[in-house]
Amino acid sequence: MGTGFRKRPGNKAVPYLSHEFIIQNHGDIATCFCMVFIVGLMFQASSPFASAFIAPKHNVTEITNKASTLYTYGLKDLCLLVFYTLTAIIFHAIVQEYVLDKLQRKVRLSKTKLNKFNESGQLLAFYVFSAVWALIIFRDEGYFQTFDFFWVGYPHVGLTSWTKFFFIIQMSYWVHVFPELYFQKAKREEIPSKVVFATINFLICASIYFLNLTRIGMTLLFIDYSINALFHFSRLLYFMDKKNVSKTSFNIYNVSFVLARLTAIILSIFVFWFGLKTSSVESIRFEEGNFNTPLVRTLCLVAILALQTWMLWNFILFQCKKIRENAPAVATAKSAPKPRKVKSQKEESENEVDSNGKETRQNGDANNNKIKAN
Repeated sequence: MGTGFRKRPGNKAVPYLSHEFIIQNHGDIATCFCMVFIVGLMFQASSPFASAFIAPKHNVTEITNKASTLYTYGLKDLCLLVFYTLTAIIFHAIVQEYVLDKLQRKVRLSKTKLNKFNESGQLLAFYVFSAVWALIIFRDEGYFQTFDFFWVGYPHVGLTSWTKFFFIIQMSYWVHVFPELYFQKAKREEIPSKVVFATINFLICASIYFLNLTRIGMTLLFIDYSINALFHFSRLLYFMDKKNVSKTSFNIYNVSFVLARLTAIILSIFVFWFGLKTSSVESIRFEEGNFNTPLVRTLCLVAILALQTWMLWNFILFQCKKIRENAPAVATAKSAPKPRKVKSQKEESENEVDSNGKETRQNGDANNNKIKAN
């Protein structure tokens, strides 16, 4: 898989702007587009246009009367989405070129396992990056000081620049998955599952952002990303032939997965069914960004519970399938007949000598008896 940052040995020269050229050099192409916007910041004439793609917009600091600069969402966020989708493509290419490709040389994998190896490596990098970023926001913005932190003061319209960028990056990353299907030459049978996976994640992040549910949303994302990072780390260890370590890691993941799903379900019920109910409104107030109506809360809670239940169900089915697959192997091993002891060449020679000696003695005794009889 070409990443576009350097020409690999053996790559043939291809025509400019051809499909193969774009695939081999898509990292460089995305970098060039980003550089156009960055250079545009240096000139007064183009700076307003370029800054719309790089810097956060829709400042609401005066409305919220806060000392720090706060932002909300708007149409100009689409410009940010375009720029940071290109940034996500560059991030993908860097991880592939300078990390995963070097690790691949140390292991021998089939093409199918190699694709899974690359997928786990990319998602692990993204999940770890996002989880660490969320922890920084938790620390700086005083998350979890009180349990009613999730619903007090809703709608949480004013977002710090870090929080706004966090959700822009989340949406951009899941959007970048679609062009990557082309750049990575994904197989036709793999495309539907990857499209569904990226679409669901994008819709979750977009819903959190536009419904001003960033506090509970970021917490749920952190829980999910932490568990997913552990899974893909375990899978990388397995592909790198670290079977004993990966087995322990997978066992930890299995327990953590169930606990994480139960935590997400309980937390969501408390926030949406009990917490936000105290400040409920009859109809949506778009000018205030207040979506705290009974219908919206119910839909959000049902969507979260359905998603968590679906993941738990798939997890249980996978574990049952794994148990069934391992059961015949164990039964076969127990019922298999014990292998006969193979005699060594030395033992066979000694037995042969003994049998020959015994036969010689028997023949001698028979001849003596015959002579005596005569």
